[in-house]
Amino acid sequence: MSDAPVQCWFVEREFGDRNVVTIVYATPDGSRYQQRERSSASLRTGSPVTAAVEVPESALEPVDDEETRTRYATEAERTANRYAPDDPV
Repeated sequence: MSDAPVQCWFVEREFGDRNVVTIVYATPDGSRYQQRERSSASLRTGSPVTAAVEVPESALEPVDDEETRTRYATEAERTANRYAPDDPV
């Protein structure tokens, strides 16, 4: 895999314990993703979570199961249709 950037769309946000929020961006077809963790404090004071991000291809993980792949593809399409890539979500 290369380090060419791939546009990924916001597909999931999960609020966990320890005031950590897990954010998932996925490719439009739902086949690959990147998971990020941010503290709830950094979400309030830091850079916003945007509808899309550019992720180096080598930093993407494969989505192993079909159900998750389909859900990510559906959510990526929904996000792309509702927001511009730099819009906060």
